[in-house]
Amino acid sequence: MRADRLLGIMLLLQSHGKMTTRQLAERFEVSRRTILRDINALSTAGVPIYAEGGHGGGVTLDDQYHATLAGMQENEIRTLFLGDNTAILREIGLGDAAERTQLKLIGAVSPQHQSALSHMRQRILIDPTWWWHDGHPLPHWEQLQQAVAEDRAIKVIYERHDGEKSQRILEPYSLVAKSSVWYLVARHNGQMRTYRVLRLRQLTVLENHFERDPDFDLPSYWREQQAQLQESNFGYTFILRVRPDRMALLREIVPGRFRLVTGDNSIEFPDTDEDWLTVEVRLETQLLAQMLVFGLSEGAMVVEPIELRKRVCETAARLVQTLESEIKSRN
Repeated sequence: MRADRLLGIMLLLQSHGKMTTRQLAERFEVSRRTILRDINALSTAGVPIYAEGGHGGGVTLDDQYHATLAGMQENEIRTLFLGDNTAILREIGLGDAAERTQLKLIGAVSPQHQSALSHMRQRILIDPTWWWHDGHPLPHWEQLQQAVAEDRAIKVIYERHDGEKSQRILEPYSLVAKSSVWYLVARHNGQMRTYRVLRLRQLTVLENHFERDPDFDLPSYWREQQAQLQESNFGYTFILRVRPDRMALLREIVPGRFRLVTGDNSIEFPDTDEDWLTVEVRLETQLLAQMLVFGLSEGAMVVEPIELRKRVCETAARLVQTLESEIKSRN
């Protein structure tokens, strides 16, 4: 642990400049006396580290004590620090390692690029996690990671989006995070398939190992699968008439999952004026479609399919009846 702390102190000082012993002690959760001993150990080892007492004092490294990212241009260095994947990496046990790596990279940037790097880091940040990211561990997560790491087959109960469950023997190749949603890439009956981890209802790691296809390439496979996954995951299509003042809300709720329908005079709906917009929406299930319609309230009407319109009307009627009964019982 001390070796990691000594390295961490040097990296922090390289990236932040002067820091007080109190700041370092809080960062590493040790006493100030421990930090002073670490500084003395670094100095004895030949590291040009200096401690100044009094107001405005602190611990510093010599300005020339910097490693460099050899051969990299300024724009290339900037790209290393745009994304923050720590939250996702923490789910697979690499969160602390990611933070240490970030510190090491910052510390390795040459002095002439430090100003540009600091300028960029305060202006652009790419956060790949979704707003409502569930911080709880995924079901069977440790066993799944073990199986992927050790190339061991698994027996699972998998639930499809329509609720149908089936038992399968899978050869787990890879784990992929797409906007905070984890997918398992696995071979089943000789064919590569993609499964949503949250739909794994049971999982058992088997004793037998499997042999990976040497020609399998995860980035290539995932690029090819994205269009197919989009089609299967968002396969319920419906058409709405939406009031223009509800379009901003629609964009917030289902970004990228709808398109305007233009030049289509065959779609008619009574009691709406010409200012209403016609949109085609793609979601995972009919239930989610109903939830969207209720969320848009009087600002949207279902055009098709007719079945969805009936379901919305029936659900609304039951809801009104339930609320009226509740009000009567309280009075």
